[in-house]
Amino acid sequence: MRTFSSWEEVPLFDSEEAEAEFWSENRPDLRLMDAAMSDSMEASESVTITLRMDPRMLARIKRLARSRYLNYQSMIKQWLSERMETELRER
Repeated sequence: MRTFSSWEEVPLFDSEEAEAEFWSENRPDLRLMDAAMSDSMEASESVTITLRMDPRMLARIKRLARSRYLNYQSMIKQWLSERMETELRER
């Protein structure tokens, strides 16, 4: 099992099979995991933004998030993250 010490060593995957193969052969260094956990607790890593949108669209997003038992802001961040990964893969 290979241990990596930087998130940059994790490639962008073309398929779930490629990702599964990577994780079966690699694991993050425990210090990297500790740093990730402490970073997520610090507000300095999170930036507040203002985003204007149609109130009807926001209501629909909130309704959809509730049906999935999610916070609507977390769901929006998840959507943005997924789209960003897709865009980066298509480069």
